[in-house]
Amino acid sequence: MKKSFGARLKALFGIQTFDENFFEELEDMLIEGDLGAKTAMEVSDAVRKLAKAEKSTSQDALQQLMKRILSDKIATYIPKLVPDTTNIFLILGVNGVGKTTSIAKLATFYKKQGESVLLAAADTFRAAAIDQLELHAQRTGCRIVKQSHGSDPGAVIFDAMQSAKAKGEHLVLADTAGRMHNKENLLRELQKIDKVVNSKISEPACYKRFLVIDATTGQNGLSQAQLFHQAIGIDALILTKYDSAAKGGSLVQIGEKLGIPIAFVGVGERYEDLYPFDKDEFLDSLVGIA
Repeated sequence: MKKSFGARLKALFGIQTFDENFFEELEDMLIEGDLGAKTAMEVSDAVRKLAKAEKSTSQDALQQLMKRILSDKIATYIPKLVPDTTNIFLILGVNGVGKTTSIAKLATFYKKQGESVLLAAADTFRAAAIDQLELHAQRTGCRIVKQSHGSDPGAVIFDAMQSAKAKGEHLVLADTAGRMHNKENLLRELQKIDKVVNSKISEPACYKRFLVIDATTGQNGLSQAQLFHQAIGIDALILTKYDSAAKGGSLVQIGEKLGIPIAFVGVGERYEDLYPFDKDEFLDSLVGIA
C-alpha cells in the first residue's frame, strides 16, 4: 500500500542530516503533495530558516514546525445563521464532486440543530439533478421547490426564497449547475443567480456561497476554486471524500492564493457524515503527526 503524504513527510523528518539534499527532497515532496511549486519553495525555505534559528532537529520538532508554517495558510469557517429571517446557502461545484449529497448532509446537519430547511433545485441544466435533489428532500424530510428541466435557475431560487419566507423556513439550500455548454455560460448563469439572491435577502449576512470540492482532486481543486471565486466570490469550502484524502495540499494553495476558508468535511456515505472542519486534525494528518 502506498504511504500517505503525512507518513512520507514524517519519514523524511526522521532523517537527521539536514543538508541541501534534505531540503530539495522536502520541496519535491511538497510539490507532489499538491502544494504547488511556489508554495512548496516558500514552505521549504521557512522550515530551513526556522529549524536553524530554533535548533529544531528532532522529527517531532520539525513536524510541529511544519504544522505552524502551514497553519497560517488554512482557515476555518463557522457559518452562523441570522436569526428570525430566511438564510440562503448557494451550493456550487462541478458535476461529480458530491454536490447534491452534500446538500442533503447540510440539511441533516441543520435540521438536527432545530432549523427548518427548504431545498431549491436550481441545477435545471440536468434533469437528473432535479430528480436526485427531490429524492434527498424526501429522505431528509425537507420541502423542495423545483421547476421543469431547462427552467431559469434564478426563477427557481426566487420562488424558493419567496416560499421559505411565506412558510417561515429559516434556511434555503440551493443546488446550482456545475457544467454548462461552456465556461462563460456557467459564469454568466451564476452571476444572474447571485443578483437574484442579493435582491431578495434582508441583509448580506443571510447569504453564503459554498464551493463543494472533492478532497482527493489535487490541483483541479485550485482551478475549480479560481473559476467559481472569479464568478461570484466563495465564502467557504465543503470537502467531500475527506476520509480517503491522502494529500490535501491543494487546500493549502486555495487558502493561500484565494483566502477561502473551509467550513465542512464529508467523511462517509450517510447523511450524518458531515462535520465542521477541524484545522488541527487536518494539519496533524497532513504533516504526519499521529
